[in-house]
Amino acid sequence: MKLKLGFSTCPNDTFIFDAMVHGKIDTEGLSFDIVMEDVEELNKKVMESSLDISKLSFHAYAYAAQNYTLLTSGTAMGRKNGPLLISKHKIYPDEVNSVRVAIPGIYTTANLLFSIEYPGTTNKKEYLFSDIEEAVLRGEVDAGVIIHENRFTYQKKGLRKILDLGERWEDKAGYPIPLGGIAIRRDLDQDLQFKVNRVLKRSVLFALENPNSGYDFIKKYAQELDDSVILRHIQLYVNDYTKELNEEGKEAIIYLYKTATEKGIIKLVTGDIFVS
Repeated sequence: MKLKLGFSTCPNDTFIFDAMVHGKIDTEGLSFDIVMEDVEELNKKVMESSLDISKLSFHAYAYAAQNYTLLTSGTAMGRKNGPLLISKHKIYPDEVNSVRVAIPGIYTTANLLFSIEYPGTTNKKEYLFSDIEEAVLRGEVDAGVIIHENRFTYQKKGLRKILDLGERWEDKAGYPIPLGGIAIRRDLDQDLQFKVNRVLKRSVLFALENPNSGYDFIKKYAQELDDSVILRHIQLYVNDYTKELNEEGKEAIIYLYKTATEKGIIKLVTGDIFVS
């Protein structure tokens, strides 16, 4: 059976999906039509219900929960790996609401975490995540919310951190930072949902056991080509939560939605949101 699968070009995604899309593991008869896009484009595709399975931001899932459920493998979650708010010049946290801020997409979890911390900010401009550093440097915006590889490159470009939004989330919530997950259509047979979850977990485990196997695939699509940055990216975002989401991880996602609802950012996500 062939399924339409979306994931991003970021090293953590190409790392975990490599084995299942290139036949390096038992896919239990499944094959995949691959759609590779920036995560915000994937968010929009999921909200349009145009993919069978896809990586998406947990923020976007709040708008897609009626049609999709979350797999328990493939999750991007952790500690000390959240988005950063950066600038070229010193900006005090209490000044943020009045400046121009670049975000990597309305439906990204980065924007959700920023909105939880700075609900009064209205002057936001969307950019492809990899363009935000340059937008700040050019003065098109005063500050930017950066994600992915840019965590490792902004300081070399003369930019400075205003606030670690992930660290702020951890301090307040006590939970790991829920960034993104893998969603699958609810109208697919439940046995098929479980099969996809098994195959994805198998792919994650293969990647961790054979970390160099997908190197060419990862390198081909990486925005930042420095090998050390690619490696640090994978090590930061692929962890035990990626293998299998535990109860703490599930609680973190639910708490994120509760917090965002209380701030008036989203409507409360209700019902069973995980494959079960």
